This record gives sequence, structure tokens and C-alpha cells, in this order.
Amino acid sequence: MKPLQSGDHTEGSIIGSILRMGVPSMIGFAVGNLYDLVDAYWLSRLGSAPVAAVSILAPFLWVIHSANMIVGAGSVAVISRRYGEGDVLGTELAIRETFLLKWIAALLVGALGFLTVPWIVRLLGAQGEVIGLGTTYGRIIFAGLGFNFATYSVFTALRGVANPKKAMLLMLGFTGLNIVLDPLMIFGWWIFPALGIAGAAWASVISYAVAFTVGVLIFVGGGAHVRLHLRGGRPVQWRVMAQIMKIGGPSAIGSVSFSLARTAIMPMIATFGMGVVAAYGIGTRVTAFGVMMVVGIGLGLSALIGHNLGAGKLERARRTAQQAMLLALGLMLVLAGVVFFGAGAIMRRFFTDPETIGHGIELMRVLAVGFPFIGLHIMMENIYAGVGENRPAMVCSMIEAWVLEVPAVYVLSRVLGLGPVAVWWAVTGATALGAMGFYAYFRRGRWLHVNV
Repeated sequence: MKPLQSGDHTEGSIIGSILRMGVPSMIGFAVGNLYDLVDAYWLSRLGSAPVAAVSILAPFLWVIHSANMIVGAGSVAVISRRYGEGDVLGTELAIRETFLLKWIAALLVGALGFLTVPWIVRLLGAQGEVIGLGTTYGRIIFAGLGFNFATYSVFTALRGVANPKKAMLLMLGFTGLNIVLDPLMIFGWWIFPALGIAGAAWASVISYAVAFTVGVLIFVGGGAHVRLHLRGGRPVQWRVMAQIMKIGGPSAIGSVSFSLARTAIMPMIATFGMGVVAAYGIGTRVTAFGVMMVVGIGLGLSALIGHNLGAGKLERARRTAQQAMLLALGLMLVLAGVVFFGAGAIMRRFFTDPETIGHGIELMRVLAVGFPFIGLHIMMENIYAGVGENRPAMVCSMIEAWVLEVPAVYVLSRVLGLGPVAVWWAVTGATALGAMGFYAYFRRGRWLHVNV
């Protein structure tokens, strides 16, 4: 079949197609990550303990969210390929089964997280009041995990059917609602009770619920290039579900590997004190704000690669991948400069304690060195996601985490007794080596000939 006429990005300027698909996602994800910074800012007004609680819980949340990756990564390839082929019914079925799979996954892992979070925060090195705060925050997040998981599939589906602007607008609305609700529910402003860290969690859950509802209404109401029929359509397609899970499985394993590695190093970081943990939490959130811009472009790129391969345009897919990687390198070099030279001003916006500020500055400057490698890795990962072949990214992620990062952090912090700066350099070095190894494999070009 020929590609669908609506939203066809398989013709014309390649860099123009990348920007049309990627920039809306970049804006959406950058602003979405802005919420994390706003959340951290308001929580820091309550003291360092709430910030430390959310920071300590973050690696475990990443592990839980790996279940999201199983469905999410597979759905990117299937939705965009079917759309590129012009298969309207196949595209609709892929979107519908993705939503259903996300809710099943969220209910299963959400229950697991809800029951185990008090034990997990202790395992990760939480001390004193941080244990209770982390447990409170985590249980609310896990209770609303279905809306969280499914909302990201709304964004994926809109990008997959060449509606990146609608995905961006929905992300902006979701983030704006979250930002508004955050201080209202944390401090009890206006008509809301003062809920503290629980208020931050409830603000997230409510915002995800609203975003998912609006997203479904867009598809059902014909506001996207593909219309979703919730009733009267074909029965559940277990074959489609199985295909999505098979494609997304390696991506989820890679995500679990990365998340468990960060979970493993968190207790090592916690030995340096809760001040270092708080600085680590803010520093990684600030850097993630910039990184998410490249992630956004990468997500648009995934759909674009799928469209081109579905339309049989292999050479255009190859040139699209090359130009996207060059764009990512340029953006991350600029971001690295901003973070390196602005680290002091940024950390002083969150903390007043000179020691904590010092730790945060050291962290951000070391991480900035690795930004270009992160950008390269993100683009290659999303290229393979659009192809529907996630095993290379999985293998590279596992090697980077368990061969390069965790052993280096352990030796430097526990065996040699070096300070937190040595840990930051171990993480950055592992990132650089992992990206270079991934690129060496990528250049072989086998990804162009994968069928989905």
C-alpha cells in the first residue's frame, strides 16, 4: 500500500521531516521534564528530606517503568510501520491493543510497587523521616500508575500517526496542570489541604488522568489521522499484542538493566550523606531537562524511521538517521556548555547549604562532559526502536551498566574510598565508552533490513 496522504513525511527535505516530527516532541518532553524541576523546587521549600525521598525512590520507579517500555517500545514500531504502509485498520488495532496492554502492565507492577515500597526505600539507603516520605509518595504514584503508563501511549500513538503537534499540545496541557496543582496541593493554597509530599504525588496522578482522558477523546472523536473505535470493531487481537510485546521485550530488559544499575549505585551514593543524595537528585533532574529535548527529537525520529521503512524507502531512512545523530550531537554540545558554566547559579536556586551546592556543582560539571555521548546513544536507541529491533540497544545498555558503570563505582567508592566526584566520573566514563561501542555496531547497517 502507499503511505497515507495525511501527515506523509516520507517525501521532501529530510532535515525538515526530522524537525516537523521531532521538534514538537522535543518541546513537549522538555516542558514535561520542567515539571520535575518545579516539583523539586517546591519540595525543596519543605527541606532536603522530601527531595532526598523522591531522589532515592527514583531508581525503583525506573525499574517499575520498565514494564511500560515492554509495550511502549514495541508499539512505536508497529504503529508507525502500519501507518507508513497505509494500513488504517492495522494502525487502529495497534493503538487500541497498546492502550489495553498498558493498563494490564500498570495494574500488575503497580500492585507490586505499592506493596514493596517501604522495604525498597530502606534497601536504597533511606534514613530517618526519608523512609516515611518515600513510602507515602511511592504508594500514591503506584496507585495511579495506569494513567501514567497509558498517557505515554497516547503521545506515542499521536506521533506514530504523524500528529506530533497534537501530542505536544497535550503534553503542554498536562504539564501545565501538574505545575499549577503542585504548590496548591503541597502547601494547601486556595481550597486545597496542605498534603506535603503526598500533594506532589496526587498532582501527578490527577494530571495523568486528565491527559489520558483527553487523548482518548481525540482519537475517538476523529481528531487524529486515524480514528479509534472502542465499540463495534474487531475483537481483541492477541496476535498484535504478542507482536508488540516481542518487539518491546529487549527494550524493557535494557531499561531494567539500566534502572537496576542505578538502584545498585544509590546505596553507595547514600554513604556520602543525604546532602549528596539531594544534590544528586537535583543535578540529575536539571541535566535530564536538557536531555529530554533530545529524547523528544528521538521519539519523533522513531516514528519517522518506521514511516520510511513501511513505505520501502531504505536510503531515505539511512540518511534520516545520519542527520538526526548530527543534530543531537550539536544540541548536546550546546547544552553541555550551558550546564558546565551555569552549574553554580542553578544549584543555588534549590539549596542554601554551601556543602550541598558544592556537591551539586561538581556533579553537573562532570555529567556535562558526557552529554554528547548521551545524545548519540539516545538517537541510535530510537532509530532501532523505529525499526522494531531493540536487541542491540539492550546488549549495549547491559554492558554499559554492569561491565562498565557499577564495578567502577564500587571500586572507586567502596574499595578505594574516593569521594562522590569519582562516582560521577565513573558514570560519565561508562556512558562515553558505551556510546562508542554502540556506534561501532550501528555502522554495520543491518537495521535497514529488519521486517516487522
